[in-house]
Amino acid sequence: MELCLAVDVGGTKLAAGLIGADARVLAQEVVPTPTVEDPEDLFAAAATLVDGVARSGGCGRPVVCGVGCGGPMGLGGEEVSPLNIPAWRRFPLRRRLAETSGLPTFVDNDAKALALGEGWAGAAVGRANFLAMVVSTGVGGGIVLDGRLLDGLAGNAGHIGHVIVVPDGRECACGAFGCLEAEASGLSIAATTGAPASAAPPAVVERTGRLIGRAVASVANLLDLQLAVAAGSVALGFGAPFFNAAQAEVDRSARLDFSRGTRIVPAGLGPDGPLVGAAAVAWRALGRL
Repeated sequence: MELCLAVDVGGTKLAAGLIGADARVLAQEVVPTPTVEDPEDLFAAAATLVDGVARSGGCGRPVVCGVGCGGPMGLGGEEVSPLNIPAWRRFPLRRRLAETSGLPTFVDNDAKALALGEGWAGAAVGRANFLAMVVSTGVGGGIVLDGRLLDGLAGNAGHIGHVIVVPDGRECACGAFGCLEAEASGLSIAATTGAPASAAPPAVVERTGRLIGRAVASVANLLDLQLAVAAGSVALGFGAPFFNAAQAEVDRSARLDFSRGTRIVPAGLGPDGPLVGAAAVAWRALGRL
């Protein structure tokens, strides 16, 4: 069976795994994302992780490498500048990982990767129109319309984290105020409560869900879709209270004939979503998805 070396680059953790063509995760390793200023120090940690997984015995050798990384980024992931990873600004991630792995390497936004994965083997199988979201350290999104993942001019389509949900709200890392990411991400929750998002009180969980639902309703109204799939440590960690609040807000705000009835549901791939999505990036590039 052909294998993909899948890599997920996030603000909190780095993950790498071997993924089969049937979406099964056959091996994986996860390490915390180093808090460093030197971009080479961060890449060294990622390269060590990738090399260890690629050489893990018993599964076979991968034939391609797929990467999901926080954005924004240049077209094709040639250069990445994740807002939550300050060490990398215009870092040539695709080329460097290709050199390290010796494999054809393809990079895309982590939330777009999630959308591909959920459409391949998750909660959006068989759906031609849906939004996929990562609600974690940051907030990202990927959009599938008419069965096609939207890329946009530079590959950054779907950045729902920078939809304004609180006019004149908190300043976002992007420079705007009141972005969804500035109000509902793990980093923003920690900054406003003084504790990790995992310790958020019920009122914060409910508010976070409500703001996510507000953004989902806006996307449903704009793009004529009726499904949103949410993953990430905040969304999945908060669980039912979060999803109940989000759904209530979607019901309140998506009122057009075509958007009424829009659902927001947990990602079907669970914690495997980022790596399966990264693999989907590679299989898509090879024309096999």
